[in-house]
Amino acid sequence: MLSRRRLLKYLTAGSAVAAAPTLAFADADTDARLVLIVLRGAADGLAIAPPFGDPEYRSLRGELALARPGDRDGMFDLDGFFGLHPRLETLHGLFQSDEALIVHAVASPYRSRSHFDGQDMLENGGQSVGAERDGWLNRALPPLGGGFGNAAAIALAQNPPLVLRGAEAVNSWAPSRLDDADTSTIERLKMLYSEDSFFAERLDQAIKSQNIASAMDGSAARVRAQDQFRSSMETAGRFLTADDGPRIAVLEAGGWDTHANQGAQNGALANRLAALDAGLSALKTTLDEAWRHTIVVMATEFGRTVRINGTRGTDHGTASATLLAGGALDGGKVISRWPGLRERDLHAGRDLEPTTDIRSVFKSVLIEHLGLSAKYVDKQVFPNSTDAKPLPGLTRS
Repeated sequence: MLSRRRLLKYLTAGSAVAAAPTLAFADADTDARLVLIVLRGAADGLAIAPPFGDPEYRSLRGELALARPGDRDGMFDLDGFFGLHPRLETLHGLFQSDEALIVHAVASPYRSRSHFDGQDMLENGGQSVGAERDGWLNRALPPLGGGFGNAAAIALAQNPPLVLRGAEAVNSWAPSRLDDADTSTIERLKMLYSEDSFFAERLDQAIKSQNIASAMDGSAARVRAQDQFRSSMETAGRFLTADDGPRIAVLEAGGWDTHANQGAQNGALANRLAALDAGLSALKTTLDEAWRHTIVVMATEFGRTVRINGTRGTDHGTASATLLAGGALDGGKVISRWPGLRERDLHAGRDLEPTTDIRSVFKSVLIEHLGLSAKYVDKQVFPNSTDAKPLPGLTRS
């Protein structure tokens, strides 16, 4: 059923998004789907995809170094040099079936260590903090054409994050914590607004949104806090497979700021990775046949320090790893110009040196997967970024 909170959201025209057709879902002329997951808090790329083949890795990481491939609770071996955290079982299976890849030593142009500013640059896609006031993914929407240009994207959040904010209409959905409105209330509202096209349309759109999100069962499930991300991923899959649903979804996952007691095979970070992996599995299952047309990008604002700190964690760093999954990928590989972990190779003597601009990853997905022109992407989506060349061959030909 439609919650009272959602009713108020969709019947209020006070915001820029609500002023546009609030839930005019895309009648997409393409099968391509894109899911962007923002890992807020600076995820540790050296823990997600450890470079166990680097001779400096184990000594620098200390107790945070993961057990070797083949050892008990050891990391997965990807290519003889890079591994994968043992809690990322689904991602490893996808990697083995060429449906996942990793881009390592990646970062935005940001080189300081503020979460706020780092996330701003990750999402605005500009050359500096505050360079763009809207999000790069919103700027990518206009040329997609047809239904794609009309609310093609949805944020699984109370409000769209910066990456989706801008001139193009987008949607947001989040489960309400308030009681659902009963059927009779909905019917009375339908009668009340039957002669007002503005409110009648928005009520109908709100009901449609809630029905998709709750798998047509009339009620959004109440889930435990640790299952919320998995639930959100399932909901994203339902939106993306609805006949008149959007084809782009954005989700956020927090909790990656592991300053203390980070852990290795087990612990706080391992638990966070397990939740991410379970969500990825749920999304794949929910998408079903649409999975082969999908790319999932998991990106963070910056990485973490190479060395362990005094509280058995890691501090804010620079380069990290970006994870990609989906049936549309040409996967099974780690893409990296590896900078090395020797003292002279580190950024500022403490961080993994970035060798790939994260905008190169985003550009490749927009161009190869969604079909945008390279010229448009360079000039409109990521202005002043010609040095960030798209990475070739990310998608299946």
